[in-house]
Amino acid sequence: MAKGKVHINLVFIGHVDHGKSTSVGRLLYDTKNIDEQSMRKLRDRAKELGKVGFEFAFIMDNLKEEQERGVTIDLAHRKFETPKYYFTIIDAPGHKDFIKNMITGASQADAAVLVVSANPGDGVQAQTKEHVFLARTLGVNQLIVYINKMDMAKYEQKRYDEVKQQVSALLKSVGYKTDEIPFVAGASLLGENVANKSQNMSWYTGKTLLETLDTLKEPEKPTQLPLRLPIQDVYKITGIGVVPVGRVETGIMKVNDKVIVVPAREGKGVTGEVKSIEMHHEQMQQAEPGDNIGFNVRGIGEKDIARGDVLGHTTNAPTVVTEFTAQIVVLNHPTVVTVGYTPVFHVHTAQVACQIIKIEKKLDPATGQTKEENPDFIKNGDVAIVKVKPMQAMVVEKQKDIPQLARFAVRDSGSTVAAGMCIDVVKK
Repeated sequence: MAKGKVHINLVFIGHVDHGKSTSVGRLLYDTKNIDEQSMRKLRDRAKELGKVGFEFAFIMDNLKEEQERGVTIDLAHRKFETPKYYFTIIDAPGHKDFIKNMITGASQADAAVLVVSANPGDGVQAQTKEHVFLARTLGVNQLIVYINKMDMAKYEQKRYDEVKQQVSALLKSVGYKTDEIPFVAGASLLGENVANKSQNMSWYTGKTLLETLDTLKEPEKPTQLPLRLPIQDVYKITGIGVVPVGRVETGIMKVNDKVIVVPAREGKGVTGEVKSIEMHHEQMQQAEPGDNIGFNVRGIGEKDIARGDVLGHTTNAPTVVTEFTAQIVVLNHPTVVTVGYTPVFHVHTAQVACQIIKIEKKLDPATGQTKEENPDFIKNGDVAIVKVKPMQAMVVEKQKDIPQLARFAVRDSGSTVAAGMCIDVVKK
């Protein structure tokens, strides 16, 4: 771990084929985080698959299947350092069926790089919009816009300005303050303005992408809040035993802490004592918000816990709910949302079918004032307060108490229907 440097989780988002993986690969290669030999192997592999120019993308797309299909499926994690920060990069897939991974990716991110292609005919696309909206709703407040593929736009400032204007309008519409957001012009495949300055855009006076990363603000660590660590995966490792992994969202976890994981085993929860914590293969005595860790708990077996469970201290267990009240915004529903609708809610790492049991009121998205009480239905673009009943026990917290565990996305048959946050709970 980079001693003394602040850690930032960075997610790359944007439409499929706009060059997210290539940008990340180029960044890692140009900052010497990947050696020549590995790069040569990837180049040969790209040639062999008839995908010349995909070698940088392959750095992140290390699953064989992804290389053959040429798309990013799972979330890949890579770490690298800038002069100021220590980054873990989450490369979020842009492919539509992979948006649910994008949701778990963005909900872990402190900052995002939105990649938009300047290739004539590209610019802002459907998923550019969806990703921006999700990033906003999931609380990714810091954003860098990277306008890629400037080589395909003949390095023209006019095209850069057009795309910048399009993206600015989109960002404003979801509530980002565009005057605080840096825009970078580059061409990742050729390595222009990623880590090294481009010779082809004399009109561009801004920083490279690498320099821009160091202008990000240090993420605030909610260490004063109760400990909450949503479980991402549970591994069985020979010689160590059961190793759950996840990211500390709030609070501090120390070795020897007494912890509880809920809802876990039939909703009763399981308790134990933290034996060890490690991050990037190094043992640590304590973990703080933002740390992606693996840990071992005395008293917790492999079958006891699963992805979507949440760990906290026994003195302040995570909130398991039987129903909750939420403020949602309907993004993309084919018809209308009515009482009885039961889509899947993605909250932190959990995915739970939940039923909408009451639509309390419709709000004016601009002012938050009530527009209509007890409407019969809500449709795209509506903001509403709804009552929700999970079909199985789940953990969700109130926005005002622990915002990190209050946000969620709602998905149905392959697309994100709505997004929102929990504002009140009925505890189990």
